[in-house]
Amino acid sequence: MMLDKKRIQQLDLNLLKVFKSLYEERNMTHTADALHITPSAVSHAVKRLRDALGDPLFRRSQNQMVPTAACQRMAPLIIDNLTRLQQILQQWGEFDPATSQHHFRIGMHDALEPSFLPMLTKVFSRQAPGVSYASVKVDRTNLSRELDAGHIDIALDVAIPVKPSVRKKKLWSSDFCVLMRRGHPLTGKLNKKNYLAASHINVSNRPMGMTLEDTFFQNQGLTRNSNIRCQNYFAATKILKISDQLLTVARSMSEQFVDEDLIVEPVPFNISNFGTHLYWHQNTDQDSAIKWLREMILDDLQLQ
Repeated sequence: MMLDKKRIQQLDLNLLKVFKSLYEERNMTHTADALHITPSAVSHAVKRLRDALGDPLFRRSQNQMVPTAACQRMAPLIIDNLTRLQQILQQWGEFDPATSQHHFRIGMHDALEPSFLPMLTKVFSRQAPGVSYASVKVDRTNLSRELDAGHIDIALDVAIPVKPSVRKKKLWSSDFCVLMRRGHPLTGKLNKKNYLAASHINVSNRPMGMTLEDTFFQNQGLTRNSNIRCQNYFAATKILKISDQLLTVARSMSEQFVDEDLIVEPVPFNISNFGTHLYWHQNTDQDSAIKWLREMILDDLQLQ
């Protein structure tokens, strides 16, 4: 295959975004998911690049798209220059919170919304009255991709593995406590034995797999009797009020659930604290709007 210089001059630069994602993901389907396009669109974009560059670029090997030697040599240079271009464009104009109409997209689990969003709204109303935001649920396995693609500006979540291009900083840490109905037979009597023997509610929007607290228990060789699994804490607290189930939650979250029908008891053994982290992509380090949001959260909303 020969290099087509005319096609290079007329190359649609959007194809390079597909190239960058495929080089990083090594999978057509994952690339399509990351860019919110169809696998067919990814395949078509790669074909156009192959025709213009005169190289196969990737060869299929089992479930992976493996770069050719030329692709392996040139991809880091292309990706580096795309990143530089993105950073330059992101610095276009300065962000003035007092007058801006900017819209932020913040990735977080819905369980964090009741404790975090009221604080955020209060700061916005004082410092950036024209600014709006959307809280967006993000699958943890896709967090790096969503930040890299710019689908979210920042994210809040527990400590999870992320790509080197994603930065993070711990915002706050919390221990666990137990929620139960007022008048529960274990009120004031909770110990390790009856806690593990009791019936527990797990809250997760995933159809299966361990919850965060169960991961901590497993690390200590402990197993609970979890016989109910629901998708949100609102439903879980409704169940608590009409049953003898127990719900283990972060203490920082428990305040929003306690009322005349629910009480808090300490977890009857040592369990590691967990931290909530702020995540952002390195490409946005110098973006004035996202930098303001990030620094505002770290300065004004950071809890210990």
